[in-house]
Amino acid sequence: MEYRKTVTLKNGGTCVIRNGAEQDARAVRDNFILTHGQTDFLTTYPEETSFTVEQEKEYLKKKRESGREIELVAEVDGVITGTAGVDALGSAEKTRHRASFGISIDQAWWGLGIGRALTEACIECAGAAGYSQLELEVVAANDKAVRLYRSVGFAEYGRNPRGFRSRQSGWQEIVLMRLELD
Repeated sequence: MEYRKTVTLKNGGTCVIRNGAEQDARAVRDNFILTHGQTDFLTTYPEETSFTVEQEKEYLKKKRESGREIELVAEVDGVITGTAGVDALGSAEKTRHRASFGISIDQAWWGLGIGRALTEACIECAGAAGYSQLELEVVAANDKAVRLYRSVGFAEYGRNPRGFRSRQSGWQEIVLMRLELD
């Protein structure tokens, strides 16, 4: 699946939302490690990252060639500022209508509209891939993210009060959200 769109940021700059490509592997991996150290709202800690640049290249290639999944990057002035992706939840008949969505953005770029642009791009890609439901999990204390997801149509369908066990804050409640695409 191919995707490319240029968006205007809140500061007047431009951001290109596009497929991650093999040549982005190091920057995407570096961004992953950076963002996972900047906030306590993501699934893993930076040192838990075990994939190599070569593995990232293969991952990005696989996603670019897929008709059902995608890994997007947000690029500003040649810098990867964030990533987001759509992943199938399964290939069995009962689950192939469902996909999950994940996103991370370098904190230096928060508040400029990159999160909304990546979210909207993933919604568009999930619909184009034929999914009828896009799902995500978000830490309940991440008010800005919860508001963003609600503003684009995601609805809460449950909570897990012990979804994450944070080193800093202990148990973190996870909000389960979904967006119907059909």
